[in-house]
Amino acid sequence: MDEIIQEKIRQETFIKASPEKVYDTITTGEGWNAFFTSETEIDARPGGKITFRWKDWGPNFYTTSAGGPVLKADRPNKFSFRWGTECPSVVSFELTKRYGGTVVKLTEMGYPNTSQGRASMLDCASGWGEAITLLKFYLEHGIIYTPPEK
Repeated sequence: MDEIIQEKIRQETFIKASPEKVYDTITTGEGWNAFFTSETEIDARPGGKITFRWKDWGPNFYTTSAGGPVLKADRPNKFSFRWGTECPSVVSFELTKRYGGTVVKLTEMGYPNTSQGRASMLDCASGWGEAITLLKFYLEHGIIYTPPEK
């Protein structure tokens, strides 16, 4: 078994919305599909399944999917899941009511200390930064992801 990287991906932002609204967005396929994915499905209960899907995403028009089991679903405080097959990791969202809105703390951990594990960790670190920024724009301003035209 490969050694696990001890460092974690950490992203944090403030969103001017209630923890309940943030939680309900990150625990539904409809929520994710509005700001970051397409055709995502979530059974948001421990033991349920999450499947993220991207179709023709971003300027490179990539299509992929990833998913795994939901580990924790504690509305409106915490949502976590395991995802990935090559380099499975655990993603956790912690939501704290503060400053008239919600502080969203995202962590991801569990990457193997291999070339592929390090590359996956770097990709996800930037991807999660994009995701929570888009989540903020969606919840605060109603901005829905607009894919580029081919």
